[in-house]
Amino acid sequence: MRVLITGGCGFIGSHLADRLIQAGHIVSVIDNLSTGNIKNLNGKARLYELDIRDRKIRRVFEKEEPETVFHLAAQINVRKSEEDPFMDTDININGSINVIRNFLNVEKRGKFVFASTGGVIYGETDILPTPETVEPFPLCPYGISKLTVEKYLVYFSAFYNLRFTVLRYGNVYGPRQNAYAEAGVIAIFSANVLENKPPTIFGDGEQTRDFIYIEDVLKANMTMLDNDVQGVFNVGTGVETSVNRIFEHIKAASGKDIRKVHSSPRKGEISRSCISHEKITRVTGWKPGVEIGTGIKKTFDWFKSPS
Repeated sequence: MRVLITGGCGFIGSHLADRLIQAGHIVSVIDNLSTGNIKNLNGKARLYELDIRDRKIRRVFEKEEPETVFHLAAQINVRKSEEDPFMDTDININGSINVIRNFLNVEKRGKFVFASTGGVIYGETDILPTPETVEPFPLCPYGISKLTVEKYLVYFSAFYNLRFTVLRYGNVYGPRQNAYAEAGVIAIFSANVLENKPPTIFGDGEQTRDFIYIEDVLKANMTMLDNDVQGVFNVGTGVETSVNRIFEHIKAASGKDIRKVHSSPRKGEISRSCISHEKITRVTGWKPGVEIGTGIKKTFDWFKSPS
């Protein structure tokens, strides 16, 4: 199958490219390398160094004629989305529409798989783990932009017969994650420890998230490639883990007697987040398989010796 990945030089996208190529698919990638690293890209993938907002991506779709698109390219920094919502809107909404409209022109198009967010899209809710039936109420521009693209996909499905799947990721972590970006507390803490810097915890550290290992996320994506399932699906573990607990796991993985420092809570940060995977498990059989301690150990070992 001919597959196009936007953001294919990034953390999740590069791993997905590896997995697809390993499975025998023909992979092309669109990435502007603003946060992605070309060193992550599989040598068998064709790279088009373009921004998803660029009209020139039309030529990529005409040349590659992808049967499936995995749309992962995005502005993912929550703080930046709050500082500059216009920028966030331009990249995440306008860029996504540009990708979708070009995919609609592919004669033998299959499915459009969109990487959304389960971490912030539901906002503050007492229903935990949160199922897809809970109405999304994001409290940051990043979450709003992701939800808006989901709504556009419904529109394009209704009027242009677009087949699509939305995967609402929990807090994804693992090898290749950017430790110097806003997202990814496990990557950031791992890099801090290896640099002999005490990790900074904002607030009391009891805020929780649903941390899911990259390997489980890849399996969810491949599941959507291999069947005709459509709709919106959470991709998480259904387990809450506090930031303090993450620190303890990394401390254990490092074998060091490290200390942590606390700073003021971040404005607008939700206190608890955990998403239910019941729907995707029921429909496809997918379920998370990597326990948090095991995943953190694998992640820390990679940061210690990247390969």
